[in-house]
Amino acid sequence: MDGIININKCVGITSHDVIYRLRKLFNIKKIGHTGTLDPDASGVLPVCVGRATRIAEFCTAKDKEYRAVLRLGVVTDTQDASGEVLERHEVVFDETKIRSAAEKFVGDISQIPPMYSAIKVGGKKLYELAREGITIERRPRGVRVDSIEFLSFAPDKNEAEMYIKCSKGTYIRTLCHDIGAALGCGGCMSALERTASGKFRLEDSYTLEEVESMYTEGSTDFLIPVDKVLEEYDSVVLAEPNAKRLVNGIHPIVYGLREGALYRVYNETGAFLSLARVTDGALWGEKNFFGDTGR
Repeated sequence: MDGIININKCVGITSHDVIYRLRKLFNIKKIGHTGTLDPDASGVLPVCVGRATRIAEFCTAKDKEYRAVLRLGVVTDTQDASGEVLERHEVVFDETKIRSAAEKFVGDISQIPPMYSAIKVGGKKLYELAREGITIERRPRGVRVDSIEFLSFAPDKNEAEMYIKCSKGTYIRTLCHDIGAALGCGGCMSALERTASGKFRLEDSYTLEEVESMYTEGSTDFLIPVDKVLEEYDSVVLAEPNAKRLVNGIHPIVYGLREGALYRVYNETGAFLSLARVTDGALWGEKNFFGDTGR
């Protein structure tokens, strides 16, 4: 069983919970998600199953889209509404000023990762250190915010709903915190939904319950074939002799391909064999999908 599932994670469960339930459902060990969502967040969580775990890096490196709620006047240790409140400030709610403050964070920006994050320092995750009451200095990281669109304002709650398009690695919690700081009243994130991760979109996702129901009924229609996720790369079909060479660990020379480029490689029957790179005119399989079952 190989492929990718576009899971719509609900609020209240962790990304690890999703993997645990799917491992138990499919009775397969090789399963992994492609980007953690906090327990209080919902939305798109692509999950790689079987040999599809080999291309997880190609899924995580994509741009993201989020719907988030910024709450002004409150600063927390986790930078979201679930954390311990550190500061409270009076808010003069001004939509124009909120938009203006947010615009400063569009483009290439630096963020200091929150202590409550899964980044590892010295082999230990930051949130593990934070739970021990330890705070360490974190280096700013460069990220990119393509756009921040305001969907609605709720002055009675000191909240504003935003739609954000950004690069991999952007912390929306930190973005909310920083916008609040720029306004002088502080802020945190009170809700988050990931609506897109690369080509995986919320409208095409399945809940865990839907996947469990379909699989119990004998359907795997929720499973996206590995090569479909890699459609941004050109394809090449190998004649049988060259296909056998590739499968046997020999690097077949194929003329007319771009040096250094990645290609989806198929045999003449249409079976997907590999994501391979052209080096000195020969195909070198970087991610192979023949042989073992990936269990």
